[in-house]
Amino acid sequence: KGGPYRLSDGNAIHQISEQEKENVSPEAKAAAKAMAAKAFATRLAEIDMSEHEANQYQALLAPVAQQVNQIRSLLSSREARATERVWLSRQSHGELDDARIVDGVAGDSNVFRRRADAPPEAGAPQLRPKHLSFVMDVSGSMYYFNGYDGRLERSLQCAVLVFEAMRGFEERYRYRMVGHSGDSVDEPLVKLGLPPQNEKEQLRVVQRMVAHSQFCSSGDHTLEAARLAIASAAAQTDADERFVFLFSDANLERYGVRPAELAAVLTAEPSVHAHAIFLGDVGGQAERLQALLPPGTSSVCLDPSTLPAAFKAALADTVLRNA
Repeated sequence: KGGPYRLSDGNAIHQISEQEKENVSPEAKAAAKAMAAKAFATRLAEIDMSEHEANQYQALLAPVAQQVNQIRSLLSSREARATERVWLSRQSHGELDDARIVDGVAGDSNVFRRRADAPPEAGAPQLRPKHLSFVMDVSGSMYYFNGYDGRLERSLQCAVLVFEAMRGFEERYRYRMVGHSGDSVDEPLVKLGLPPQNEKEQLRVVQRMVAHSQFCSSGDHTLEAARLAIASAAAQTDADERFVFLFSDANLERYGVRPAELAAVLTAEPSVHAHAIFLGDVGGQAERLQALLPPGTSSVCLDPSTLPAAFKAALADTVLRNA
């Protein structure tokens, strides 16, 4: 049925059905998983000993260098959004305002006050960092279809774009990066508030993404990964805003994931602005998904140059929600 892991050699792509996969014996599956685990460990050791790291990194950075500046401009201009609890006077309901008792005797009905959230004034300083979670698709289909449409390459370029764009904004933005695949819901790539410090460390992250995609089991945990990332973001109480960017190759129909299910997850937590970014579109899957998701919650990025537009869409959605 195939080997224990994937090898991309540029030849035609052939997928076997889920039924054929089920016909593989448990012993063969266990042996294949053990072989993949050993090869994965060997690959991780090789990553630390790469001889052409600088050239590899530049090859990923060059296609998105212009977009780095665009996103840095977006990040720089983003104002404080956290609300503050204040007292609103002259209300028709709430608790009685002692300062308005005389007006009440005179017949005024707006003699109450109540607590409410008030947005900061324009230009107000940002007192707390914004929280961003980047949930990267490192599933087997990313590696499998990379020769077809370059989706894994785009994912790596997106990761490099994030690294470069976020550099220098550590006080205003804290981010984490995890992966999702058939094996993992929350594969650690970058810990919250501990970004890679140089090009070599950044390259190691993207190399780990490739290795995971090559050696992981088939399957899909997109919904679970999104749900976990959104819940984790919502738990960040010391945050000015919370964003989750879910990257996916849109290969969800194969695993029975319905657009309504993804839409429910993306919009489940009002305090978190979640945005799905689809990097693959075999058979028009990404466009069909986007058409069925709520406006402003998804983007189709078949070229890294369109990623800044996805960030803009997510930010615009935040403004609309807070309007």
